[in-house]
Amino acid sequence: MPSRKKLFLIIGAPGSGKTTDAELIAQKNDNITHYSTGDMLRAEVATKSELGLEIDTFISKGLIVPIEVAIKTITNAIKNTPTDIIIIDGYPRSMEQLQALDEYLSKDLSLELISVIEVAVSEETARDRVLGRARGADDNTEVFDNRMKVYIEPLAEIQEFYNKKNILKVISGEGTIEEIVTEMEAFILSKI
Repeated sequence: MPSRKKLFLIIGAPGSGKTTDAELIAQKNDNITHYSTGDMLRAEVATKSELGLEIDTFISKGLIVPIEVAIKTITNAIKNTPTDIIIIDGYPRSMEQLQALDEYLSKDLSLELISVIEVAVSEETARDRVLGRARGADDNTEVFDNRMKVYIEPLAEIQEFYNKKNILKVISGEGTIEEIVTEMEAFILSKI
């Protein structure tokens, strides 16, 4: 039987730095592939395919992409990954997404979810990083508030689910990128 691919999920508020952290870790380790759910979905939007146009109607409003669309995009990417270690950031963002992935993982034995890493930041830090000096622009503030609300609403339930499985790891996202990457990378390497 071929070795199982190992999956790490990274969740965090907009502005927590989760995508940058995961990218840097993948760049430093040839055996790790990183996907951002956002990037996968945006790549699909860029193709202007029917699926892409559908995705765009949600993303442009800061809303969650429907579950079957997200799962299809993610599982296709995982299947085509050249490495055995995969980091996906920005997933799951709802209990519905979590359950869909959990169901998928229970059927697909070639993949094992090793850990869910939460990059924790205060709302103030997140707001400063995302909006920076553009904080006066109402549309940006509104989209940020939407994204933040969407992230926070299911968070306690998501944390509880993965805590029960004993695979939730919380890392502070308040420090420098170097500090966060060092901690996250050490944790991931300790699990593989």
